[in-house]
Amino acid sequence: MRSLLGVSGAAALVLALGLPLAAAGPAAAADADQDFVIEDPRITESSGLAASRAHPGIYWTHNDQDAPLIYGIDSRTGKTVATLTMKGVGTPRDMEAISVGPDGNIYVGDIGDNLDGSWNHVWIYRFPEPKELGDQTVKATQYDVKYADGARNAEALMVHPKTGRVYIASKNEDGGGLYAGPERLDPTRTNVFKRIGEVPWVTDGAFSPDGTRLVLRGYLLAKEYAWKDGRLADDGTSVGAPFQGQAESVTYTPDGSAFLFGSEGKQSRVVRVERGGGQPTGPTSPGDSKKPGGGTGSAATGTDGEQGNFTVGVIVLGLATVVVVGLKRLFRKG
Repeated sequence: MRSLLGVSGAAALVLALGLPLAAAGPAAAADADQDFVIEDPRITESSGLAASRAHPGIYWTHNDQDAPLIYGIDSRTGKTVATLTMKGVGTPRDMEAISVGPDGNIYVGDIGDNLDGSWNHVWIYRFPEPKELGDQTVKATQYDVKYADGARNAEALMVHPKTGRVYIASKNEDGGGLYAGPERLDPTRTNVFKRIGEVPWVTDGAFSPDGTRLVLRGYLLAKEYAWKDGRLADDGTSVGAPFQGQAESVTYTPDGSAFLFGSEGKQSRVVRVERGGGQPTGPTSPGDSKKPGGGTGSAATGTDGEQGNFTVGVIVLGLATVVVVGLKRLFRKG
């Protein structure tokens, strides 16, 4: 998403003021599937994240953009080790999400709609995950998608790791919906996604590798849900997501033991959070040393990770709002 009214601008001001966000800096861990910083200067709006099935330690991402480019990032170094150019598809409008399916294919959701229903259809692209890393062109299949209850904005696309069914979570300030696609996508017709559940404001989501859980994140909060028989099986458990400003992505590590949370911005940090840990651990600034076994998230200390993050987020955004109002008044006086 390029702009949520007030949020991206506020996040920029917060950064300028030195207020606490998930800090960017050198990659902190030499091991795979730990915290890392996306070093590629081309990646300024990382809007989706998916663990590779074919290449351990590699994570696929893309910009929130209209260019058909997918990047493979090595989590050990933060360096781009593959740039994939999709061919066989039209010009993307608003790519927001990425997932790897059990069929060995990468799925990309061109599903954003910042005007909340201005497009009567959106697209999903699918192509085989490359066997070898490196810059290459990949032939992709394009699928037309509509929602049974009308057009809407969405930023989360999840492919179930066992059934291969594609799900989309829509995004709305009053709460979104969880939509299930047909059993198999068909490139020759419109694929209708049907609402099967209610979800909060969602910017990304992912299934656990065993398919029994679904994590959904927003700008301030994240929840993990039990998944059974193609449905949400509970009301979700709070996850201690780091406060990252323009928080746009989440995925599981390949073994399902932890989450990786990402955000937009130059040299954005991807933060590891252990499952069931309540909140990420470790220092938050690039100058701090990394604690063994912990991420470098910036959740507030407390007994409830979600409440801590919410409080930090409200304080930060509140301060940024005060700054914005003050600057406007100053310019008016001038």
